[in-house]
Amino acid sequence: MIHYCNTSPLDNTEAQDDCSRLVSALFFKRFLQRPFQIASIVPSSKALVERVASKMDFSQPRVIAEYGPGEGVHSREIARRMSPDSHLLLFELDQAFARDLERQFARDRRVHVTHGDAARLPHELKRRGIAACDYILSGIPLSILKIDKKRALLQKTHDALAPGGSFVIYQVTNELKQHAKLFEYAESEYFLQNIPPMFITVFQKAQSAQSLNGWEYRAAQRTPIGVGADSSA
Repeated sequence: MIHYCNTSPLDNTEAQDDCSRLVSALFFKRFLQRPFQIASIVPSSKALVERVASKMDFSQPRVIAEYGPGEGVHSREIARRMSPDSHLLLFELDQAFARDLERQFARDRRVHVTHGDAARLPHELKRRGIAACDYILSGIPLSILKIDKKRALLQKTHDALAPGGSFVIYQVTNELKQHAKLFEYAESEYFLQNIPPMFITVFQKAQSAQSLNGWEYRAAQRTPIGVGADSSA
């Protein structure tokens, strides 16, 4: 697997440490205010972040979306690994987190922050001229969503993935497997090196004889990606 470096200011160790302290304080504050939305009192451990990132192949340009990135611990790892011509779309409902993500990635043109619900993914893909995602990542507590909203989000997620694309989730429970029947198959592991322990599940969309990954979809359509400012909800 090939890992790429970007020019993010977070590559600076001192800047990383300062950013980590600031966002962790913000994370704790937002958890106290919205415990059911945030779902954990601490951000994901380094071990969990690395394991989740290992579920993705960064050996070529990718289109990746993340639901509920929070303070951005997974987002930063993905940005460090993905190639210069990849794209990462972040959907954050919490305004404070969204602002902080915009600050963190202000100088990384590959990262696009949307303050809004994950259900906006199809709209954002269309707005940016992107046909499909290679990977969609989520750490939001999907088990608390009502059945109709959960299944609607799963349908939009499935539709937004290129053939063979993957929906990668890390959750306290493995409840979503019983609802995600539209995916071809799912593979789970129980990861203990995190507080709390997490189920990491990869749902894969079916391949097809004419399957293309998200990057190839976009190239085939010859449609440019918009690089304008992200809109807010």
